Amino acid sequence: MILIRFPNEEAKDRALELLLGDHPLKSWQSGELLVPEEALLLLARENVPFVFEGVEAYERVLAVRDPSPATV
Repeated sequence: MILIRFPNEEAKDRALELLLGDHPLKSWQSGELLVPEEALLLLARENVPFVFEGVEAYERVLAVRDPSPATV
């Protein structure tokens, strides 16, 4: 899985239209999208602009995310 970012909301919306239903993905409100590597080819072929954040960026997201429930 690869973490990418879009330069604007229009590009992100276009990418979601192309990818939903055919590719597993995770989207964040920050504009980042986690997609399989083959999805990058589709986005490039359809001229959807994106910035490659990398595999390391995905690992960084996982490190920040704490799956354990918070104590109340």
